[in-house]
Amino acid sequence: MLELSAVTKRYGSRLVLNRVSLHVRAGEYVAVIGDSGIGKSTLLNVIAGLEPVDEGEVVFDGRSLTKLDDDTLTLLRRDHFGFVFQAFHVLPQLDVEQNVGLPLLLRRIDAAERVKAAIAAVGLAGREKSPPRELSGGELQRVAIARALVGEPKLVLADEPTGNLDPENARQVLELFRREVKTRGAAAILATHSETAAAGCDRRYRLSAAGLTPLD
Repeated sequence: MLELSAVTKRYGSRLVLNRVSLHVRAGEYVAVIGDSGIGKSTLLNVIAGLEPVDEGEVVFDGRSLTKLDDDTLTLLRRDHFGFVFQAFHVLPQLDVEQNVGLPLLLRRIDAAERVKAAIAAVGLAGREKSPPRELSGGELQRVAIARALVGEPKLVLADEPTGNLDPENARQVLELFRREVKTRGAAAILATHSETAAAGCDRRYRLSAAGLTPLD
């Protein structure tokens, strides 16, 4: 479903991704572990087609991202990718229901029941009209997870999704994320510095200056 072949990425003279190869099958939950600043976010951006590679190839669902134009990549991300970020990126001017439904709105899909089901699945039933300022950090991340999954993506990219949460909230959010990803049959890549966060994944890799090394 996703295959990276000897992907190399540089910023000027700095080598960030060193011949990274990775294969992720449909339904797999994969962790990429690495220290802060090692290139985990860059790797996710390359996978999503947000940044071009200097060498190598990224193939998603049989399509080489290196051969697609910006408009096609935008539509591919909109229709097939979900994103969960450390900083939540929940829009403060929208309530929970509007935030979760935003990906469907952008695709002109009227699916109010799907939005409500996604909100209920992350434990926020009854909070549909709550503004983000009334939610805790853990609840905000639950909104972000529901938003990432409501569009039924094939691949979900999670970039340090528990970095701003206390240990108990982090544990709950990670369990929820894994359960919801698996329930929907999506593939997911979790980028994290935490061995604990990666423990629930099907496969684990370590990203370093030398490249990507399997740990399982």
